[in-house]
Amino acid sequence: MTHIKVTVDGTRYEDEVEPRLLLAHYLRDRLGLTGTPIGCDTSNCGACTVDLDGATVKSCSVLAVQADGSTVTTVQGLAVDGEWTALQRAFHERHGLQCGYCTPGMIMAARDLLRENPHPSSDEVRQALEGNLCRCTGYQNIVRAVLAAAGQPDGQQDGRQPAAGRPVGEEVTA
Repeated sequence: MTHIKVTVDGTRYEDEVEPRLLLAHYLRDRLGLTGTPIGCDTSNCGACTVDLDGATVKSCSVLAVQADGSTVTTVQGLAVDGEWTALQRAFHERHGLQCGYCTPGMIMAARDLLRENPHPSSDEVRQALEGNLCRCTGYQNIVRAVLAAAGQPDGQQDGRQPAAGRPVGEEVTA
């Protein structure tokens, strides 16, 4: 067992953990923070994305002992006094979720993007979220939600006008 000290969503924890315990399992099983889902255990899906000392990481690819001395923010730690952030509200208002399983990871990755680039283009949003998989939304509403959180109206991203009655970047399906 290894002794760790970690601050998660503003609360400091000290624990004894097995050296092979993944951060995702520590958050969920030890701390009860089930808002960080485990989708794949292989870092392919991004559902378990969290902020670790200011950088987004897939918590299924980080050992809990690697977080010793660090600050972790999960999607559950974003709201302040029960008030959602603009990004969380945008996901809700723009229907940037369907089943919701990928949503915590999408929000955490989008949060990182908006810290680095407060006014991204739709292509930049898509590139920033490419490590996060969604199996049910088609991504368009997720992109719209991130753009809305950045203060950009739908269909006007990148300064271009919508083409043929559909927003720029919307996927066409047969």
